[in-house]
Amino acid sequence: MTLPMGGPALFIGTDEAYVALVRPELDPADPGVRAAAEQAGVAPEEFVGPGGVWAVLLEQDGEGDGFELPGVRDTEPAAFAEQLRAELAGRGGAPAAFTVDGGSVLRLDARPAGADAYAFTAYLTPPEAEAPAGAESGTEGDAPAALTVRTGPVPAAELLADLDAFLETLG
Repeated sequence: MTLPMGGPALFIGTDEAYVALVRPELDPADPGVRAAAEQAGVAPEEFVGPGGVWAVLLEQDGEGDGFELPGVRDTEPAAFAEQLRAELAGRGGAPAAFTVDGGSVLRLDARPAGADAYAFTAYLTPPEAEAPAGAESGTEGDAPAALTVRTGPVPAAELLADLDAFLETLG
């Protein structure tokens, strides 16, 4: 699935339940961007800026949300995607459960869902300042509790193609 924004995007899941790593890039020619820039009193090109902030988008049970990942460089999402690609490609026709660790923000558990598909459980822990609604702290001062997204089956070949395209955009 392609998300409706410029910039690199890795979508894992189905239309009903997904997690996505994105680095949105706004188009200064977009009418909405132009209107927002005009309202802010700046040129659209100045309003857009470099577009270098990564974010996580998620949806489950009809509820969508997301949070920014301040300070994340392209190398970190690329390393996560490469790990996921290696696990999927290295199965050689024998699906088996595996986990890809994306650091303190994301862990992805995969389990076979048919001969050539996987279902995923994503565990997301947003930075405290970016906690979306519904993320609760364990105790005062603690980071928000992990959010969990469970996807339906995703064809391995489709996800491998998406991973290759994502890694190419980060090139």
